[in-house]
Amino acid sequence: MSIDASPLLEVIGVDKRFGSIRALDEVSLAVRPGEIHGLVGANGAGKSTLIRILAGVQSPDRGEIRIDGQPVTIPTPQRAAELGLAFIHQELNLVPNFTGYQNMALGITFRNRAGLMDWRALRARTSSVARRLNMEFALDVPVEKLTVTERWLISIGRALVRNARLIAMDEPTGSLSLAESERVFRIIRDLSASGIAVLYVSHRLGEIEELCDRVTVFKDGAKVADLEKGSITRAALVRAIVGGDVQAVEAGTHQFAGAPVVLELDEVAKRPAVHGVSLKLHKGEVLGLAGLVGSGRTETARLIFGADAPDSGRMTLDGQRYAPRGTWDAAKHGLGLVPEERRTEGLVLTESLLFNVNMASWGNLRRSRLPLIDHKASRAQAARAIEALSIKATGTSHIVGRLSGGNQQKVVMGKWLVRRPKVLVLDEPSRGVDVASRAEIYRHIRALAADGVGVIVISSEFAELKACDRVLVMSEGRIVDELIGDAIGEQPILQSCYAHIGRHAS
Repeated sequence: MSIDASPLLEVIGVDKRFGSIRALDEVSLAVRPGEIHGLVGANGAGKSTLIRILAGVQSPDRGEIRIDGQPVTIPTPQRAAELGLAFIHQELNLVPNFTGYQNMALGITFRNRAGLMDWRALRARTSSVARRLNMEFALDVPVEKLTVTERWLISIGRALVRNARLIAMDEPTGSLSLAESERVFRIIRDLSASGIAVLYVSHRLGEIEELCDRVTVFKDGAKVADLEKGSITRAALVRAIVGGDVQAVEAGTHQFAGAPVVLELDEVAKRPAVHGVSLKLHKGEVLGLAGLVGSGRTETARLIFGADAPDSGRMTLDGQRYAPRGTWDAAKHGLGLVPEERRTEGLVLTESLLFNVNMASWGNLRRSRLPLIDHKASRAQAARAIEALSIKATGTSHIVGRLSGGNQQKVVMGKWLVRRPKVLVLDEPSRGVDVASRAEIYRHIRALAADGVGVIVISSEFAELKACDRVLVMSEGRIVDELIGDAIGEQPILQSCYAHIGRHAS
């Protein structure tokens, strides 16, 4: 499409420091009306810091921000909204028990002549936006009952109700299926065609290549590249992000044959999501669990880790009956889980890196039988995790909520790495993680397997499952296929997923 040459948003020479870390180093960029502008970079490169500054959550140390050519200050989120800037974060900021209409209208004031809230005008405004976005689902039910895609549409709708001129989207397709992602892409293109600018933040470089008119690349807090349509390729993006080529994720070794079974599920069910799952995980094996959204993968992981109790079936660990009474009991038995929702289920965001890394190991860090923690040992353990996983932080006292998404994911992994579990389940381990960190995470997974840990990897990035020794495909709560060795690949997994849809419908 034709992009207006006059910038809507200009960021000029913006600096931001956090202690000794320079999060942004004289960063400049411009976004024009109707432009889909990609923002990419490794975790900790400065993308989130820039978004927080534009959103009025943080203030720059130096530099200038302009809207329509005029210098502005953005001291609060309210001021950002007044300037026409809207932000949809990876963890959607919705009120779960509010309806779709209420969430779209949150913070909006429509007054009648008497100065009272004009509910009719507000309802008309939200209904108009809903029609524009083709929201063919109920908006008068709590959003906690909606799908992830529907919640995303509610978030976009809230921005449009506020007459946003620029919408920043952080990993919008991270939790979506292929079909759901395509629907979001269509909406983004429609927004662009209507003159609304989109600042698109994603580690999915294929999406960046397909969608964006222009891409800005950050590295270590500085802008290192601006790519225009036509020169945006995955190879060019990777080179700019990491300063060279990235080592591919290594394929599985498939050397688990003959190893003892560490975990077994026999017809385990938790309806309506899981219907009689049977699997065996061997010591030192990396077992992939593939499937479309809603196939029952995450629900199976929750059963293994004791977050939910099965309705029927049997689990064994090292040949012994395994029926965890809760997540604490699963951890006590030597299991670990890196959950899909790391911010709400895997971390305490207001606490330090020290606290979060040691959270599952306090019992092992006591000085004696008394409930006294060996603080020297706990600091040393957290420091080892920072070094081993290359976590970008100022130290063990760094508050986890201030880390980038990828570094938060490494902290969740570090929590279990220091504990050395028998079985580690990783649900979407590379979601929101840059290409270099992704390869690094899989190297750690292979190292764990080499040490005898049984690893289960759940991923919607089917190409990554090539790193597994074996892949089980789930559909509608059941194991429907098994792929080993050279048979593991994105196309065979997709074909298996779609081939079994509807076969078990009652």
